[in-house]
Amino acid sequence: MPKPFLTYSDQIALLQAKHMVVSDTAVAESTLRQYGYFSLVSGYKDLLKDPTTGYYRNGTTFEELCAVYRFDESLRELTLRYLLHVERHIRSGLSYAFCNMFGDSQSEYINPNHYDISTARKRAEVSKLINNYIDPLLNGPTNYPYIEHHKSRYGNVPLWVVMNALTFGNVSKMYAYSHSTVKSAVSREFEYINERQLQQILEVLTVYRNVCAHNERLFSYQCAGKDIPDLVLHRKLGIPRRGQQFIYGKHDYFAVVISLRYLLPNDEFLIYKKMLAKLIDNLCKKVNGITQTELLHRMGFPENWKEITWYKKN
Repeated sequence: MPKPFLTYSDQIALLQAKHMVVSDTAVAESTLRQYGYFSLVSGYKDLLKDPTTGYYRNGTTFEELCAVYRFDESLRELTLRYLLHVERHIRSGLSYAFCNMFGDSQSEYINPNHYDISTARKRAEVSKLINNYIDPLLNGPTNYPYIEHHKSRYGNVPLWVVMNALTFGNVSKMYAYSHSTVKSAVSREFEYINERQLQQILEVLTVYRNVCAHNERLFSYQCAGKDIPDLVLHRKLGIPRRGQQFIYGKHDYFAVVISLRYLLPNDEFLIYKKMLAKLIDNLCKKVNGITQTELLHRMGFPENWKEITWYKKN
């Protein structure tokens, strides 16, 4: 049956009926007004519930639920910040490599023959990329002043200009269907990652970037149908396998961490790791019912995740 509409008072009563401690109903109502029951409660209740009874663990407070929500909010902000650093590097490297090979005329990057169109599927994807996402920026009105400036003044919009108006998903697809020489040049921007591995990583990071941008639950998100490749750090960290598959760091949040280890400069990754560890530690201090072991498991982390900077990436 569809769930009925509940007033804020009803929502608080429901939480109390499930054994959550709500010490200040006025603050709880204000919080529910701001965040919404679905985003706040439905998104994060599982971490605080006893799976055998379906009730909240003994002593769980509304403030602890809010702490979990704010942890994930901060995690999204941190993750998006460093994904944008990677995105900027990919945009720069891809536009440089393409123009270095084919020139800087816009006619070059809308020419399907300058991409990998070796199969019918690839031809269709390249056609979709050009016709649906790139061509409208060149031949229709846009809200991008820098594109309109190049149109009116030069009659040509170089790839490094139009690249800024493409989504990360579009950029990831452009990389995936680029000429092998272009892909190789971009992958060489990153140590110990080949073009096939980079393509897989970008497919996964695109999904996680969208999770962050759309304000969805991040810490326990699992990327369905996409994995990052098996990398040296999976083995060096001693991540256990289930059959031939590593059980951590393939399509969970730890896959993002491993990807950033390869794609960020070392000094940037160390800052990211330090801030990530602080977020995890702070949440476990604020919420009595959550152990760090349990939280790491939900995030797809091995217990020794901090050792990721102990090892070389090759």
